[in-house]
Parts: sequence; C-alpha cells; structure tokens
Amino acid sequence: MSVSLDRRYADRLEDFSDRHPYLVDLVMAMTLMGCATLGSVLTLPGAEPPDQDKVGVALMGVSCLVLLKHRTHPRTALVATAICTIVAVALGYLLTPLLLAPIMAALYWLATLTDRKTSRAYGLTTIAVMTLAAVFADSMDHLSLVLRTIGPVFWLLLPLALGRATRIRRAYLKSVQARAEHAERTREEEARLRVTEERMRIARDLHDVVAHHLALANAQAGTAAHLTRTDPEQAHRILTDLTATTSSALRELKSTVGVLRRPDDPEAPLAPTPGLDQLPDLMAACESAGLTVSVTTEGAPGHLDPGVDLTAYRIVQEALTNVSKHAAVDAARIRLAYAETHLTITVTDDGGDAPPRRACASESGRGFGLIGMRERAQSVGGSLSAGRRPEGGFEVTTDLPLRPRPRAPEPVAEPTPDLRK
Repeated sequence: MSVSLDRRYADRLEDFSDRHPYLVDLVMAMTLMGCATLGSVLTLPGAEPPDQDKVGVALMGVSCLVLLKHRTHPRTALVATAICTIVAVALGYLLTPLLLAPIMAALYWLATLTDRKTSRAYGLTTIAVMTLAAVFADSMDHLSLVLRTIGPVFWLLLPLALGRATRIRRAYLKSVQARAEHAERTREEEARLRVTEERMRIARDLHDVVAHHLALANAQAGTAAHLTRTDPEQAHRILTDLTATTSSALRELKSTVGVLRRPDDPEAPLAPTPGLDQLPDLMAACESAGLTVSVTTEGAPGHLDPGVDLTAYRIVQEALTNVSKHAAVDAARIRLAYAETHLTITVTDDGGDAPPRRACASESGRGFGLIGMRERAQSVGGSLSAGRRPEGGFEVTTDLPLRPRPRAPEPVAEPTPDLRK
C-alpha cells in the first residue's frame, strides 16, 4: 500500500514538473542555495572558519544559478558546480553534504538526462576530483584519510544511482505506454478487419439468396407465361412452384439479414442453416424452372463441418443459378467425390452450340458470383476453379476440406474473358 502511494505521489510530482518546469527549477535552486549557505558556515570542532564568507556564498550562488540550465546543458551545469565547489574547498570551507548539495543535484540530473556512457564518464571524473580535493583540503586535516575519502565518494555516488534508477523507470513507463498504444491500434485494426469480413460474408449471402431465387422465379414466370395458352395446367403448377420459390427466398433473406438486428429487437425464429442435405429441394426448384439436375456421389459421404457444409451448398446453388441464367441448356450435372480429408464438387453443363441467354456480367469476366464462390471456398481452406470445357459447356470445380483449415494466401488469378458471371 505504501509503495503504491509513493509511486502515485512520485508520478504527481513528475507531472507537475513537466507542466511547470521553470517554477520547479527556481524552487530547487533556492533550496540548494539555502543548503549550500548553511554548509559554508559549518566547521570541525576547534577549527577556524574561513575569512572569505562572502566569497563562499557567491560561489555557491553561482553554482545554484547554473543549475537552472540543467535541462538543456546537464554537462555544463555539472562542470560549473564542480569547479565552484572545488574553489570553495580550496578556500578552506569544510566539505560537507550540505556544501555538496548543488553538485549532487547536478550529478542526479546528468544521470537522468544523458546516456549511461556519458553519466559514467562525467560522474566518475567528478567523484575522483572531489575526492582528491577532500584529501588535500586543509579544512579536513583533523579527519583521517579513510573518512576524507569515503565521505565524498558515498555522497556523490548516491545521486548517480538514483538518477540511473529514475531513467530506467521512465524508460520502462514509456515502453509500457508504447505497448499499450500498439495493443490499442492492433485491437482497432482487428475490429475493422472483422467488420470488413462480416460485411463481405453478408454480401455473399445476400447475393446467393437474391440471385438464385430471382433467377428461378424469372425462369418460372417466363415458362408459365409461355405455357399459359398451350398447357394451362402445367402453367398453373409452375406458378404454384413460383410461390414456393419466393417464399423460400423471403425466409433465407430474413435469416441472412437477421444478423443485422439490434440487440433490443424481438427475437424471431430463423431458418436452419442450409447444407448438402437440402440438395433435393434445390434440384426440385431448378426443375420447376426447366433445368433438370442430376447428382452423382462417389465414395462414402463423410461428416462435414457446418461451415464447410454451408459453403458447399452455396457454391452448388450459385453454379446452378449461373447455368439457369446464362446457359442455353436444360440439364446440369453435380458430382460429389468424397475422400478421407476432402470433398470435390463438380457442376457441369453441356452448353451446346446455342448462344447464352445473355451476356456476361462484365467484360473482364469476373462477376460477383464467381468471386463470391472463390471467396467462400478459400474461407474454409479450399480452392475453386471455373471455366469452359474443351468439349463444350461450362464447369465449376471446388475442393473443400471436411474440416475447415486456416486460409492460405493464393496468387491472384488472371481474369478469364469467357467466364459468364
């Protein structure tokens, strides 16, 4: 408890010193002047005080005034105080801790404001010179050589040690503050990164839901309009399936946008996360739009992580949406190849010789559909490739791990001009 209080008071004093440096320096100089003046009148028992009282006071006054520049010139302040103290000792003044007060303060600030090499060189030189001055001073003839040597060394080493400790403490506090600022910046960058990733995930989900269901609804509505006069019953069945398609789109859209609700919004039941087990429903929706889908499974189906299962479903959904929107075919094939550690999904269509129903999304061939599928595959540690087949048609192939693994950086692929979305 006392240590924490001492640190608190020391921090407050340092803060006050930083805010009012000139006032602190002035008070310090006046205090040291009082100590040096008091030290100049002290003598050993039986010894005569020196006759030059005014000279000693003037010397101590000069040394204290020089200390006002210790913040900008610590070496000069130390040399000046040392010279004044040596002259005072040569004039017969007793070398006491009070007389050494200005030079002790100069040593403390030298150790605080300069590097170790500088403080060691100037400090040890000053201690040696002051020790020699004490040894040969006439005012200390009544003391033994040991006392004349130990006294100055001890009192001058003390401020050097305290100044060094203060410098280390300030460096430690500065490093702690730097680490705290770095950690704060890192947290902010990580938060921004997570927000960006979540925004991209929501954008992919919205694209998958809206693009798929609107494409199916558009195909169903067009087919129903074409069959209205020739086959009313078939048109009625297609319109019934259109209602189911739009209802499914609304449910998935509500589930996707549900993550954006505020915490105080009322809870609402969300649709379950889709996966490969919902492929039959997806195939039925595509067939109602005039696209026949066949599924081939190779190997023993392994248990998929929920994230991988959702990724696989969304990739298949987007690939079938591309076939329905862009290819002039009425059939598509899905191949699921299970291995020990990964699942390979291939979605192909024959394409035929007929032109696609509409042009590509962009001239560069990099639409949001393929970008979203590739990002989904990479998010779970997989890969995806898409392009035209040599024998005709279009093929999307993705390789997904059964368990998600860290995403590995991949080189950016060159755009393929004939990609359709």
